[in-house]
Amino acid sequence: MMRRVSVAMVLALAAAAGVWAQQSRSNTNVCDAGNGGLTLPEGFCASVVADNLGQARHMAVSPSGDLYVMIRRDEGSAAGAVIALRDADGDGRFEQQQRFGSGLNGTGILWRDGYLYVGADTRIARFKMAGSALVPAGQPETIVEFPPQRGHTAKPFALGRNGELFVHVGAPSNACQEPDRRAEVPGQRPCPLLNEFGGIWKYDANRTGQKHMAANRYATGIRHTTSLMSHPVTGTLFQVQHGRDQLDTMWPKLFTAQQNGDLPAEEFHLVREGSNFGWPYCYFDVVQNKRLQNPEYGGDGKTEGDCAKFDKPIAAFPAHNAPLDLIFYTGTQFPQEYRGGALVTFHGSWNRAPLPMDGYNIRFVPFKGDSPTGPHRVFANGFAGKPQIMNPKEAAYRPTGLVQARDGSIYVSDDVKGRIWKIAYVGNRQGTGE
Repeated sequence: MMRRVSVAMVLALAAAAGVWAQQSRSNTNVCDAGNGGLTLPEGFCASVVADNLGQARHMAVSPSGDLYVMIRRDEGSAAGAVIALRDADGDGRFEQQQRFGSGLNGTGILWRDGYLYVGADTRIARFKMAGSALVPAGQPETIVEFPPQRGHTAKPFALGRNGELFVHVGAPSNACQEPDRRAEVPGQRPCPLLNEFGGIWKYDANRTGQKHMAANRYATGIRHTTSLMSHPVTGTLFQVQHGRDQLDTMWPKLFTAQQNGDLPAEEFHLVREGSNFGWPYCYFDVVQNKRLQNPEYGGDGKTEGDCAKFDKPIAAFPAHNAPLDLIFYTGTQFPQEYRGGALVTFHGSWNRAPLPMDGYNIRFVPFKGDSPTGPHRVFANGFAGKPQIMNPKEAAYRPTGLVQARDGSIYVSDDVKGRIWKIAYVGNRQGTGE
């Protein structure tokens, strides 16, 4: 017996089919053929959502899904800026682009409670964001000012749960020598730089006009990082340190080029108030799994001295890989094994010659709460453009910033050409646009 089907029902079924077809097309074409040049684990794919932005560094996502990118150099000048990106037509690409904040040359950027905080080299500032506007109408207000310095100038920052503003101030030095980076020159003890540099300082995120003060130091012994962040679930502070350079050229009687290529580790730190990670006196040897004395302080690659008293890393990465950003994955799009884990971008080495360069990838560290639960592994690769490069200038792209999108995918930035990728998990679907 045939049932009569009303016109309204036919239209409803057709509309539903259309929605399903549109969603299906969206789901199966979320990524580019060849994944924008990246190599990813099975089930993942990538698309290029913006390109040619300039020296794109860290990123922030607004509650409405707009993407804000910190530009280290703005269109070839010495001044930085922020680029606001919007996907107005819903095709997955950011066709709308607007620049603002010219002169804010820096790296860090975060969205919090209607404000866009930016980390310039000499100040942490914030813009008041209003309604659906893509860019702020007014000028930024300065939260903290920092004096100019000659090296490791980036000011990565994190916002705590109770209005804290944590800022890393890098050490303008390799190992606290005077003069810096001179062969066989001993380091200064105590290192005077630690009064104002080489650590993390705590300020009030909602109070303007603050000045950098030694009294606000929260943690110390950190040579340089650009990856400072507050865990989105536990609130714990984490960062990944850039280890010292040039063991072989500074101390040729003690270290070979191969040893310099392998040492020291890049260190993943859980940071608490009062933490001291031992720079400039010590470095972490990933093979021996302990801190050793730097040669500037009497070390020879074997001597531990009093380095055991300093805080240890919770994980150690290959030497000179240059970690630049860090996120903890809180979405549900990626498989269960990734949830709660850390993703770290590695900008790639410069200090391994005559050995090949290393890094230029994204690594994943499984976590439970605040602790790693297993070894790290490469998650995304292919940024360099070829399997081996001898000079960082040969790299096609260098991964820099990471941020999680509202749908649980992640954005990755590059500061060679200013490319932004979106990496998504599509499971068994092809999702390559082919």
